[in-house]
Amino acid sequence: MPAELSEQAWVFVVDDDHRFLAALQSLLSVNGYQVAAYTSPVQFLERHDPELHGCLLLDMQMSELSGLEVQSQLAAFGESRPVIFLTGTDEAEAAVSAMKGGAKNYLVKPVAADIVLAAVKSAVEEDKACLETRIEQSALMSRWQRLSHREQDVFWYVASGRLNKQTAYDLHITEKTVKVHRARMMRKLKAGSTATVARMAERLPGTVRRAPWQEMFPTLPFRPGHLRTS
Repeated sequence: MPAELSEQAWVFVVDDDHRFLAALQSLLSVNGYQVAAYTSPVQFLERHDPELHGCLLLDMQMSELSGLEVQSQLAAFGESRPVIFLTGTDEAEAAVSAMKGGAKNYLVKPVAADIVLAAVKSAVEEDKACLETRIEQSALMSRWQRLSHREQDVFWYVASGRLNKQTAYDLHITEKTVKVHRARMMRKLKAGSTATVARMAERLPGTVRRAPWQEMFPTLPFRPGHLRTS
């Protein structure tokens, strides 16, 4: 493969079959990829760096977590790294669930080396184009998760263009308290203006749970389905 594609490309491999994992690691390393191999999906989730360019090769059936659970947790973190399932589970339902969850490919073992490499090459090329967006979204989610629940409430009111006194009335708190939460929220998010807050609301992933009170405002300046964490 072209050197410029593989130079900084990482392939994360998660499979609790030690022999298969070692074989994949060898194949990918020989073809110029940097490989991070894990037999533990929990350890992968703890150590995974979303800012590294590349893709994920993921087994479906593992003792700690299933591949679908790992895929779901990555989505919950707002991470969009291309996922290739490489598994011995030839079940239509599992394949459909994986693809609905955004998987790039679903390969059933045994699979030829050239097919694995072609799938990885395609996923890496896709990820390279999305890397900057993913880094920005990951940073936003990291800041968002530092907000208190009340600061998250105030965030959505600010994003919807509500005044402090309106927010105070709806949340049954004083306007002074709203201003305190608003200032802390904007400082934590590094948002310099209300317009910036509205743009951030657009970029939050759909896995962030929507506050029930938002249903009261059908003309919010961000897409339905962008929700606040509980």
